[in-house]
Amino acid sequence: MPDAVTVVGQGYVGLVLAMRAVEAGFTVTAVESDAERLEHLRAGRSYLEDVGDEQLRAALDTCRFHPVAEMPGGGPATIVIAVPTPLVDGVPDLSHVRAACGAVGARLAPGSTVILESTTYPGTTEELVLEILERVSGLRCGRDFWLGYSPERIDPGNAAWTFTRIPKLVSGVDAASLERVRAFYERLVDTVVPVSRPREAELAKLLENTFRHVNVALVNEFAVLAHALGIDVWETIGAAATKPFGFLAFWPGPGVGGHCLPVDPLYLSWRVRLTADRPFRFVELANEVNRHMPGYVVDRLTAAFNLRGLSVRDRRVLLLGLAYKPDVGDLREAPALAVAQRLVALGADVRVADPHVRPADVPLGVTLVDLDPDALSSAEMVVLLVPHAAFDLALVSAQAKHVFDCCHRLTGAHVEQL
Repeated sequence: MPDAVTVVGQGYVGLVLAMRAVEAGFTVTAVESDAERLEHLRAGRSYLEDVGDEQLRAALDTCRFHPVAEMPGGGPATIVIAVPTPLVDGVPDLSHVRAACGAVGARLAPGSTVILESTTYPGTTEELVLEILERVSGLRCGRDFWLGYSPERIDPGNAAWTFTRIPKLVSGVDAASLERVRAFYERLVDTVVPVSRPREAELAKLLENTFRHVNVALVNEFAVLAHALGIDVWETIGAAATKPFGFLAFWPGPGVGGHCLPVDPLYLSWRVRLTADRPFRFVELANEVNRHMPGYVVDRLTAAFNLRGLSVRDRRVLLLGLAYKPDVGDLREAPALAVAQRLVALGADVRVADPHVRPADVPLGVTLVDLDPDALSSAEMVVLLVPHAAFDLALVSAQAKHVFDCCHRLTGAHVEQL
């Protein structure tokens, strides 16, 4: 196996993988088309919570980590494609994958192994990626190069389940490709799990996220109905979780965010409609439930103001957390964004505290503030949307007049739970 690795895309997946490959002794070329990110990489300044500046500078100091703007040429290499796969108007957008495959194909050397890590629908590796690589390079897969799929499973901000510890699914378009993909990841992670074909690996990734998406939607629906019935949904779930079999606890919240839950299951729904001419009803219903949760939160806030004889308009509301999950700054599909935007549209004076979010990423009409006594005491409503570890919840409990807690972290007469 070549000791040269090229990682196309230096986001939450690609940069973490690149750092681990350097640590494992590979010489890594990190391809990043975003000029600002590339400047940060070359200066040893990380833009991810999961990669510290020290780790990035240590990789640069090895002289085996080379950030570049374009796909390099050279000899055989293991090439990992980790680029975004968003939805656009409900349809998978594989333009980044196509562009990456075209760039890889133009520089593909015989003896290389290409691995797609981007989340996508079943059939992408064998139908789309293979065709582009062979057409652009003039090489034959299985003879001149090898191809596989290994879905990313990185959980940003999770210090317990790191890239190295999470079992890695691996697959290849043929037996020889599988062996090369497996050999590469065996140098990076503790456990490698071979899958017979890329289609099964692609579908496994979507199944993992669909499972979470559906179950989160179930408990979110339970939260709405339990409130209407005057029942504590948090106690209900906790009670059910004491059963040692047949139940797995999920917890409600203001919605779902990131790339995985709001986006990945819809890849599968789209593919099922396209190829089987039928709806994937569980996914579509789960998406409907989760998509409406930010609106439900705002409805509850409006009702809470009304009970105090107040209108939302011109009232100061302090939102705690804007990112899509705790202890990261990722705003992709973050439900807190939708909550903030709805409150702004209703005329509220919206402030947000989030130590992980850049001021430039805060939506129009929202003011970024520090979580301090002044911010808390001046707010007529404090809404806990994301329980960042940096938040002083004792201070929140002591200083806030009224709290709407979407995360079940606070108690008291002035605290209302989702």
